[in-house]
Amino acid sequence: MLSRIPWTGVQSPHLHPVKIKQQTLKKKRIPINERIRAKEVRLVSESGEHFGVVPLKEALEKAKEKGFDLVQITDTVTPPVCKIIDYGKYAYEENKKKKKQQKTSKTQVKSIRLGFSISTHDMEVRVKSAEKFLAEGNSVRVVLPLKGRQKALQEVAREKMGSFLEMLGQKTELKVEKEISREPRGLTVTVTKK
Repeated sequence: MLSRIPWTGVQSPHLHPVKIKQQTLKKKRIPINERIRAKEVRLVSESGEHFGVVPLKEALEKAKEKGFDLVQITDTVTPPVCKIIDYGKYAYEENKKKKKQQKTSKTQVKSIRLGFSISTHDMEVRVKSAEKFLAEGNSVRVVLPLKGRQKALQEVAREKMGSFLEMLGQKTELKVEKEISREPRGLTVTVTKK
């Protein structure tokens, strides 16, 4: 239960977590028309024609003549690059690009667990599921846990892991990201599709 804190006249950031979240979620606004602060800009038309470096007032006039907005594309160079385009369409395209990048960058690490005394059929089933994960674009982490006396037989466990990778390599092209390594609970290896 929250206890009441006496009002001291100073707002503490931990008292208003919702406001802080909203502030961090604000999007970076793209400067358009009069919001552009540079005195000179590199001007590009909607068709891709370069006008060179022109004063901001002249660029704004050209944009108004054509019935479009003057949008600052990049501010990393001096003077910044501005394009005469429809701002709504530009913002929509940029949003679409960001969403596409987020979708493609979501690769997961799927885990497959092998047993020390795994049969060949069970290993084939694990190979099929690993093949499916790799086809989806995920990376696969293969784990072979060792318990008790099995820890003394690491060479046998490495052979099992090697035979699994060999079977998987026959089905798909593999790239071993992280070699077979010893961890406190057993052996692991991470693979991805080439």
